[in-house]
Amino acid sequence: MSEEPDRRIRIAAINFLNPAPLMWDFEHAPLQAGLGKRYLIRRMSPSECAAQLATGEADIGLIPIAALATIPGLRILPGCTIASKGHVRSLLLVRRASQPLGKIRTVAADTASRTTIAYARIMFHKWGRGEITFVPLAADLDRMLERADAAILIGDPALLALEERSNRFARTQEELVYHDLAHEWRIISGLPFVSAVWGAAQGNFFDESVAEDFIASRDHGLAGIDAIAAEWAKKLPVPESTIRTYLRENIHYILDDEIVEGMRGFFSMAAEFGVLPDYSLPAAAMAAI
Repeated sequence: MSEEPDRRIRIAAINFLNPAPLMWDFEHAPLQAGLGKRYLIRRMSPSECAAQLATGEADIGLIPIAALATIPGLRILPGCTIASKGHVRSLLLVRRASQPLGKIRTVAADTASRTTIAYARIMFHKWGRGEITFVPLAADLDRMLERADAAILIGDPALLALEERSNRFARTQEELVYHDLAHEWRIISGLPFVSAVWGAAQGNFFDESVAEDFIASRDHGLAGIDAIAAEWAKKLPVPESTIRTYLRENIHYILDDEIVEGMRGFFSMAAEFGVLPDYSLPAAAMAAI
């Protein structure tokens, strides 16, 4: 006898710290078991999430927002985002103190997220350095700075780089400047830095209870920050107090009107500088699906 096909909704999730509050119900009792009967969770990098939606390997994914401009037909689940309205800590442009922004020619870019690179390209245009060359490399700060004038780190590697800042200076005697990209974006644009949203692939239509599941998980996760910090302090060499502050103060998880305007501003500037194809966020983009 052939096995029954797995009819669960396939979720492409990101294996970083910052989505942990969004994933709370999918990973913890009492709702984990029930949700496990409805959803199949797979973990990967942000760019892989977008690729799986594009190929039909996933039904819903936590996608970098740049994917909305490059993958036709994606829709946004209402309610949830990964964004920052100030300093974010986990999105860094690192350069040598001896080389100001105006002299940078090459940037080694963490290959995990195309959206962060898109933001960086816009910012370099604003800084008068639109001809910057980006060199794709894995997240290893020492190797990146061997290959380029500056480096972009995202997610957990960026948090770890901040924690290791003094150790690296003691080891190398090289003075570095760590630019928080969300803060720099706010200075340039006056807008929040929006990294990711839950996206649904073209042709997949779910009832409103799907969006409700994700919003409930977000709310329960935000109420469980202390527990998340305790869990992740065992996985990352970062103090529990730092993780707690990061999740509570640096990351914004609610897809509110300011975040929507931030997305519209990002897409407008990305098109202006030729960073992404022209894309207008539909008025109904966040309607319940």
